[in-house]
Amino acid sequence: MKRTRTTTRKAPKRPATMAEVAVRAGVSAMTVSRALKSDGAVSEETRQRILAAVEELGYVLDLSAGALSSKRTGFVAALIPSINNSNFSDTARGITEAIEGQGLQMLLGYTDYDIDKEEQLVRAMLTRRPDGIIVTDGRHTPKARRMLQSAGIPVVETWDLPADPIDHVVGFSNAEASRALVHRLYQKGYRNIAFIGGASRRDTRGADRRLGYKRAVEELGLPVGRTISFGNPPISMQQGGEAIVQLIEQWPDVDAAVCVSDLSAFGAIMECHRRGWAVPGRIAVAGFGDFEVSRCSWPRITTVAVDCRNIGLEAGSVLLRAIDDIRDGRRPGPETLIVPFEVIEREST
Repeated sequence: MKRTRTTTRKAPKRPATMAEVAVRAGVSAMTVSRALKSDGAVSEETRQRILAAVEELGYVLDLSAGALSSKRTGFVAALIPSINNSNFSDTARGITEAIEGQGLQMLLGYTDYDIDKEEQLVRAMLTRRPDGIIVTDGRHTPKARRMLQSAGIPVVETWDLPADPIDHVVGFSNAEASRALVHRLYQKGYRNIAFIGGASRRDTRGADRRLGYKRAVEELGLPVGRTISFGNPPISMQQGGEAIVQLIEQWPDVDAAVCVSDLSAFGAIMECHRRGWAVPGRIAVAGFGDFEVSRCSWPRITTVAVDCRNIGLEAGSVLLRAIDDIRDGRRPGPETLIVPFEVIEREST
């Protein structure tokens, strides 16, 4: 069951202005304007002082300021890690369904699981002054965080429960979901459980799933340290297959593998079939995400299911309420909506 809590975190500040940058840098607003243009005639020393003030304040140049006196642009921005991942495309679909009836359109960007790229996209989106912005995950570069905090528009972080939210949150604990999956495998009698994840920490949700796995095996007194890091996120089916071979070679007694996603789990199972390793007879395999492939695979894959479209619907609804509150002069506390997850047991375990 979904739980909602309203916190007492501060509401978003109004966006920093060019005048404030000018005061901080000790120059005129016109000089700031010139410095932020690539061909602006400003000394390098002055430009660097202005850029330092811009970064300190989280200021983003408003490209729409002269065009819209109402300051309503009619669109919201959304950033997702990947456009070819069905979970995130379902989330984007949910956002669209939530906002389109209110005359809003969505401008979509994808970060490729890279927080530095997210920072660039945040800046690019905010120059157009969207009415609100939805981002995936709760971890950002310091610059991106400052820009989001200073944007003066509602911000919704999704697919995570950040320890220090910027504004609104619609998500769940990836660590707790992975922990629950390991506990379910333990209940079924597995005692040598390993984890297959990415070699890069760019996928912060994957890192949380690894953390949940580690917590669970420690709680249960199982062998620790049985983790395989293979490939950059998102881990492909092929990489999942290669990783399961490495796993069994390194720990021959392993009896279950928790994979960071259903795609890597499917690849692992296919490689087991090729090598004559029975699933789950030789090794049980579990995934994460309840992708369509997990329901069509044989054996079908045990996984953690989250309603991805509902995350988008709820994020869009939270954003709409916050936009209306700002328009009507209200400043209630930001919302945190915790969406449920479910461990789904199938034949692979």
